[in-house]
Amino acid sequence: MLNKYARAFFARLFTPLAQFLLRRNVSPDVVTIVGTVGVTVAALVFYPLGQLFWGTIVITLFVFSDVVDGLMARALDRHSEWGAFLDSTLDRVADAAIFAGVVIWYFTGGANAVIAVVALICLVLGSLVPYARARAEAIGASADVGIAERSERLVAVLVFTGFTGLGLPPVCLLVVLILLAVASAMTLGQRIHAVRQQTTA
Repeated sequence: MLNKYARAFFARLFTPLAQFLLRRNVSPDVVTIVGTVGVTVAALVFYPLGQLFWGTIVITLFVFSDVVDGLMARALDRHSEWGAFLDSTLDRVADAAIFAGVVIWYFTGGANAVIAVVALICLVLGSLVPYARARAEAIGASADVGIAERSERLVAVLVFTGFTGLGLPPVCLLVVLILLAVASAMTLGQRIHAVRQQTTA
């Protein structure tokens, strides 16, 4: 839902930047790679140092590269399988880095093993959910179901991690991570059930 309504707004916001980059002959793939590297470095440097707020700010700036590269690809009328593969794969890298940064901080300086463990569960489930869909499509099935989409997961973890860095009680982040883990587990279950129905019908 968030993805549906937010995409149009951010598309209008970042269209000038996308057009500027295209005029400079910058490839959408370059934007995808730079964005992923930025998110990964910021998450694995700022978060483990306890800089949750500034880490979130930097990560958020690079996360928007996902919107910009899509705008650039559409402007070029480029819908290649390579571009889709690269974007999807690097999305997983960025997501894993964000949760890994949270895990590292709360296992070390943050000294909250419960948050670290739940964040680790979110990391694992966040990788399994898109894998289930990709594997389903590989065998000719469809698994485009579930309540935990990537955009919702990202917004939730970034907002609450950032505000925790500003003094929000860590228990709020813990509750959000638990909800994300539950939603991801439910989504994985829904996708497995959907594929089972299609393959055993």
